[in-house]
Amino acid sequence: MTSFAFQSQSTFLKCPPLAAAHRFGIAGLAWDGAVTNRPGARFGPRAIREASHMLCDGTHPHFDVDLTSVLGDIGDLPLPNTSLATCRAALQAQALELIAKHHMAWLGGDHSVTLSLLRAYRQALGRPLAVIHFDAHCDTWSDHFGEPSGHGTWVHEALAEGLVVPECFTQLGIRSSGVREAREHVRNQGGQIFTARDLRGLEAPAQLAPVLEAIRAPLAAHGHPPLYISLDIDCLDPAFAPGTGTPEPGGMTSNQVLTMLEELAPLHCVGMDCVEVAPAYDHAELTSQVAAHFVWTYLCGQRRYQAA
Repeated sequence: MTSFAFQSQSTFLKCPPLAAAHRFGIAGLAWDGAVTNRPGARFGPRAIREASHMLCDGTHPHFDVDLTSVLGDIGDLPLPNTSLATCRAALQAQALELIAKHHMAWLGGDHSVTLSLLRAYRQALGRPLAVIHFDAHCDTWSDHFGEPSGHGTWVHEALAEGLVVPECFTQLGIRSSGVREAREHVRNQGGQIFTARDLRGLEAPAQLAPVLEAIRAPLAAHGHPPLYISLDIDCLDPAFAPGTGTPEPGGMTSNQVLTMLEELAPLHCVGMDCVEVAPAYDHAELTSQVAAHFVWTYLCGQRRYQAA
């Protein structure tokens, strides 16, 4: 395996460096070379780790588990920082080695990193994935202002490359401006979209039950393909997460996202990412705190429901 140099930075939940015995792993993806508005997401992994330190001395209140002894943090992966193509190639190669041995949660970084991760999971698992995509933006544009790829094209590319099962691709929280062709692209490919407007006022499990069932049904119909969760922090309203590069008013609440993560935990998940945390624009660490809670909740849910 490639030798990763563990950096002298704080770790998620103050866990030890990632070792072979750890079932779950954390890796930082400190890259923001594909953003189209405000840069700074390369500093997201560090901020999320620091925010997680208040969570390290207790058991999850819903799942009644902790991550002691099962979680390790490999630090930020060494990635080229001047070329999207070389960054993606380097990330895919390193991700392949990590997901072969650990159930990973990835701390971004801008959303362009998700394409490399899906390529790695598709290669490792030998089949397309189901995806739950939390975001303000559809990320289905075919180019980025004339550039062929970026943090807003990865969904279009993943569908075109056959990395995902189109009918098992669900978007949650979408609300940004965009031409209809882009906004409806996932639905036109067979997937489904629940916009932020669709979700207004729905927070409790009972209120979100129709949405949750709509997510579960195609997974069951397609034999429960491996499920990947990609969580762009700007799915939240800026009142909950101001520290991001492309904030969009009218977004989801932290309660909505936590309910979704809690209720979907029993599904066959293989990994998740939390991206687009840009601490330079944060206030009182609101964004990094909620991001740390989301990642912690995801990992605790996986420990609660998935066999070792």
